[in-house]
Amino acid sequence: MYRNQYGYTFNSYGYDGYFRVQSDQSIVKDIEKAINGEYSAIACYNKLADLAPTQQARQQIYEIRQDEIRHYEAFTSIYKQLTGKQPSPKIDAPCSEQYREGIDAAFIDEQKTTDFYHEIERKAQDLSIKETFRQAAADEQNHAVWFLYFLSHPKKDRAQIRQQDYGATGALNASSLTFQDMLTYAIQDEYLAQARYDAIRREFGDIQTFVRIQEAEKRHITALNTLFTRYQFPIPSDNASQYVITPDSVKAAYAAGVEGEIENISMYEKFLLYELPEDVRTVFTQLRNASLNHLAAFRRGLARFEDS
Repeated sequence: MYRNQYGYTFNSYGYDGYFRVQSDQSIVKDIEKAINGEYSAIACYNKLADLAPTQQARQQIYEIRQDEIRHYEAFTSIYKQLTGKQPSPKIDAPCSEQYREGIDAAFIDEQKTTDFYHEIERKAQDLSIKETFRQAAADEQNHAVWFLYFLSHPKKDRAQIRQQDYGATGALNASSLTFQDMLTYAIQDEYLAQARYDAIRREFGDIQTFVRIQEAEKRHITALNTLFTRYQFPIPSDNASQYVITPDSVKAAYAAGVEGEIENISMYEKFLLYELPEDVRTVFTQLRNASLNHLAAFRRGLARFEDS
């Protein structure tokens, strides 16, 4: 075994000066495809960083690009060990000239790439290759979370987001998270949803979509309270109302619902990248899935205004 300069560990097989691993041709073709994908992402993310409307987005996209460079170099090293050849990378997809279209495409691509790398991980026989692609898949999923976040905050710098350290925004801004941090951010974000729906119902009455989803959010709080009690953490107080601004129209209320659910989904996606107790993973997954349903409902409501 040896560890290369990129932090990955490989088995060594001496053969004519090359380190080689027995593998079928499909693995070689998959790794060649992965190299082309990383090569394309490196070029595209440089363009998207230049187009980014905020310093925060620009800096984060450059950091994501550095991950892609690290993946590209690691995959190239594996390819050379398997084949004894230097790969000839090529751009496998065009990059949009428009920032939002590019970010949307990047989000979709990162999700597909996560699945692809897990497929290579399952297929590979060599344990070091499996681990390399497992780590890369985790990176790609994290990238997808960031791109989803940028889609929901296209023109906001981090300092401009009022609840910077609260709820989903706080979780997405955090550079590291403990298990207790996750539970705290999660329940704060459920408090925010309750406060938002209270404000909307006071202003516009009992719109059925908001009534139904608010009842669901109450069950989310109950589920999280159970975890706080089980793991003997103090339950945070609810001061979410200070972070909520009442929308000025029903259309704006639906738009706020869409934005809130996108942030909530991104938060739970980030949490699920971590090693978690099984009961906690189950709750986070259920709440993420419920938010996907809520997002669809809010989008349908918003579409009725945009189509009229």
